[in-house]
Amino acid sequence: MAVPATMRHVALDGHGGPEVMRIASGPVPEPGPGEILIEVHAAGVNRPDIQQRRGLYPPPPGASPILGLEAAGTVAALGAGVEGWAVGDPVCALCNGGGYAEYVAVPAAQCLPPPEGYDHLRAAALPETYFTVWANLFQRGRLARGETVLIHGGSSGIGTTAIQLAREFGARVFATAGTVDKCTACLRLGAEAAIDYKAQDFVEEVKQATAGRGVDVVLDMVGGDYIARNLRCLALEGRLVQIAFLQGSKVHEFDFLPVMTKRLTVTGSTMRPRTTAEKGAIAAELRARVWPILAEGRCGPVIYTTFPLAEVAEAHRLMESSAHIGKIMLQVR
Repeated sequence: MAVPATMRHVALDGHGGPEVMRIASGPVPEPGPGEILIEVHAAGVNRPDIQQRRGLYPPPPGASPILGLEAAGTVAALGAGVEGWAVGDPVCALCNGGGYAEYVAVPAAQCLPPPEGYDHLRAAALPETYFTVWANLFQRGRLARGETVLIHGGSSGIGTTAIQLAREFGARVFATAGTVDKCTACLRLGAEAAIDYKAQDFVEEVKQATAGRGVDVVLDMVGGDYIARNLRCLALEGRLVQIAFLQGSKVHEFDFLPVMTKRLTVTGSTMRPRTTAEKGAIAAELRARVWPILAEGRCGPVIYTTFPLAEVAEAHRLMESSAHIGKIMLQVR
């Protein structure tokens, strides 16, 4: 496979709204030792991309400054020491950056073969949400069969993934969403109850649904005043897993007494700053435990719509509107 010298990619003219993005031409990255160069066919749009565009989420040292944390396509070239892959193989990857481009170099440990039956578009919708949900809901949150979980933002890319995986691994699932249509989508994906947070008090709804016991795990990306309310939702030995702060990471008052009296765990994590070894370990668990489920069609990405790369600004505007259910994708080629 002949690799060109230049490629199209999304560039930023400073930081700000979607209008700062444009299509530019630049050099194709060379894969370093242990890296795979991917000819990108499709890429996913994620909330961290929005934050990076705004100047609030800078890439870690050494990462590509180009937006994009997940992509799929074919192997274009191999860096020194890469084994188990060949040029032309289909591949999807959790990128450290650079997914909004025709080519991206990614550590091989963060690359996975698409599940059987997946095309490039569906494969590109997997890495960011599945890595994040697996690491937080199952590794840090320790969600187990027979337990109960409350998933906020149930209609988001993270939420639709978390609902399905929690269901597949034998948990009772409750979800919050902001419209009737979004709540209906959560129920269709396997939630036992979907709570319209604009019309209902999710704390009271959870108490009623669990006969006052509460849930074992809460997965939250909202933060702000949700934090104290989440603690009220938790059962004895419950775990609050925080993965983002759409309403802010600071609260004026926080009562830690429930943490002591109910022996709660408050945890959370980010994905992008993790080491290649850490991301590789997550990838290995996904391949062994989740990829077979995807291949059987028992769960999978919910793709709301797809934009050509040149319409990336419209894709970002849609994500910022929160009108979508599931994933927003970019078709690169």
